[in-house]
Amino acid sequence: MTVTALTQAPALPRPRTAPPAAAPLAVCLGRRLARRWPVLPVAAPVLLLAVPVEYGNGASTSTNISVADVASAFLVLYCAVRMLRGRSRPLSPAAAVVLGVPVVGFAVATVTAADPVAALPGFVRYLQVFVLVPAAVVLLLRDAGDFRFVAGAFVVLALVQGGFGVWQYATGSGASYMGSDIRAVGTFGPTDIMGMATTVAFGMVVATGLALLPPPGAPRWVRPAALAAAVALVLPLAFSFSRGSWIATVVAVLAVVLLAGLRTAVRALAAVVAVAVVLVGGFGVGSQLITERLGSITQVTAAPDQSVTDRYTMWAAAVGMWRDEPATGVGLKGFPAYRDGHASLGLSSGSDTAGAGHAYQRQPLLSPHNMYLLVLSEQGLTGITALAGSWAALLAGGARRLYRARRRRGAAADCGLVAVGLMLWQTVDFLYADIGGPATALTGIVFGLIAWWALAGRQEAPGAA
Repeated sequence: MTVTALTQAPALPRPRTAPPAAAPLAVCLGRRLARRWPVLPVAAPVLLLAVPVEYGNGASTSTNISVADVASAFLVLYCAVRMLRGRSRPLSPAAAVVLGVPVVGFAVATVTAADPVAALPGFVRYLQVFVLVPAAVVLLLRDAGDFRFVAGAFVVLALVQGGFGVWQYATGSGASYMGSDIRAVGTFGPTDIMGMATTVAFGMVVATGLALLPPPGAPRWVRPAALAAAVALVLPLAFSFSRGSWIATVVAVLAVVLLAGLRTAVRALAAVVAVAVVLVGGFGVGSQLITERLGSITQVTAAPDQSVTDRYTMWAAAVGMWRDEPATGVGLKGFPAYRDGHASLGLSSGSDTAGAGHAYQRQPLLSPHNMYLLVLSEQGLTGITALAGSWAALLAGGARRLYRARRRRGAAADCGLVAVGLMLWQTVDFLYADIGGPATALTGIVFGLIAWWALAGRQEAPGAA
């Protein structure tokens, strides 16, 4: 008897189709977002500034509530809920003191104001920008990865606003400047000409820090992408014609380059010179208007234009207010009411704004365009000592931690480099600007990032990624 074994050929495996090239990237981004969802409320005010908001009354954006302001208020509420539910650590004693001391100056200036009720909105605004939002950021950031996620949002916002600003300059659809609608203002409009310059400068400082000192284990594309972003943001910053932002950005970027190390500094400066030669010589980016604007920085005392004259006049008025009330100032929101009584006849009635889809408008001069003098005039020595002391503590603490992280090759040294750069930019820019407008929401987030780096406790040290 013969047994025949019937064998069946094995089935051929089904051919596998290669996934789309974008699939791994999408999955990677999805996983990163899933890990970072607790800090999405921190990044939301930053990203929402890319949304254009039209104010129907045509008033200055500094007196209106923006979408980013609403998002920052939600951020504080979200943090408070998490604190009550026990999911967030309390502030360290050092952080509580440094962030809480300015409240004393705010409260004293409000209570001693001629009209405390009128000063109350100023108290809320200062509390939001310099205390509540920074504290919420410190409490919600869990590690260096969260810091980088929020910092990356600044770069995204800068590229969006900067790209729109370059388009405004190229098409003549920007704000009016020297008789032409070429000033890049992004989505902020001609009544807030500092808005786009601020967002672009923040993004440039962050991108420069990441390009010079990428995070440990970062993909290879991070450094060239960050470098390309920093270089690309030079154009919209130039087209903003904002002298104060130019000066602050140069100081901050140079400091970041030097803090990154000598070898890195030499290579970075060589790259900057090469890019400047290409942009100015090759593409003719250095237009006559930009050259004249640069030259005016050194001619502000010899032949000042009306904007410079108004600025100096308001600075003198702010000093005069402080001399009248040296301890407590004239009260929050009090500068406009006391301005005419302390300003000379050289002060104009306002600045002319037009373009970027808006009709001609006379913008009133409501602040001295100097944060230090604004605080001195409205809050006196009490307020300026508390607020400037808090900023000095943040800068000193951040620089000290960065020095230690570089010596010990800390994993989060890139965060320290970005934080110190942002703090330097803010302190220099406050010599030529003050809070006001939608971009003020960014100021609170920036101080939160700086405070997280400078004041994190030992058990939650920024070195943990």
